[in-house]
Amino acid sequence: MKFDAELMDSLKELANIGAAHSATTLSQLVNNQINMSVPDIDLVDISRVGDLISDTITTMVIFELQGDVPNGGYLVLELPGESAARMAGILVGSIDTDNHLHEMEQSAILEVGNIMISAFLSASSDLLGFIMLPSPPILVEDMAHAAITSLIAQMTMDVDEVILFRVQLNTPDHDISGNILIFLEVGMLEKIAARMREMVAG
Repeated sequence: MKFDAELMDSLKELANIGAAHSATTLSQLVNNQINMSVPDIDLVDISRVGDLISDTITTMVIFELQGDVPNGGYLVLELPGESAARMAGILVGSIDTDNHLHEMEQSAILEVGNIMISAFLSASSDLLGFIMLPSPPILVEDMAHAAITSLIAQMTMDVDEVILFRVQLNTPDHDISGNILIFLEVGMLEKIAARMREMVAG
């Protein structure tokens, strides 16, 4: 597929809209302002994706993208270990939550991921005019590099490149940071690209 500068800008705007809804949702959950930015949208060779992800232990809530294009890719809410623990502590009212999430904390993080990603996809669906839904979430505590590499390996074998969205979220008051990572299959990329071109053309 060809992604010119105008289309990449349109995709970034789509990510900004979805991220703004996610940030608002998270702000309400933690009762604190959440800052967000979309610094990067990259067209990445599928063999290099793992190299662009940090090699640290993180907590990830993973969703498969479903809806009008089944198996459309993956969405991941990634929270570094300490950030996940702090967020879980806020939600369950625990002051001394350690970096290992127990059952109640895991449930809280799963619910955060579910609410945030649903908000992201709802806003994106409204803009694009077709349905994008998240699968039930899976929580993974692992090295980010290893987990993302495993996800990419499950994507369609004839995909040479993926669009990698990075949405950064942070709240300085609680020292919480995280990312929403989105990896799109070629069918979903083509559908989004066609719709974005229609919108740009007016």
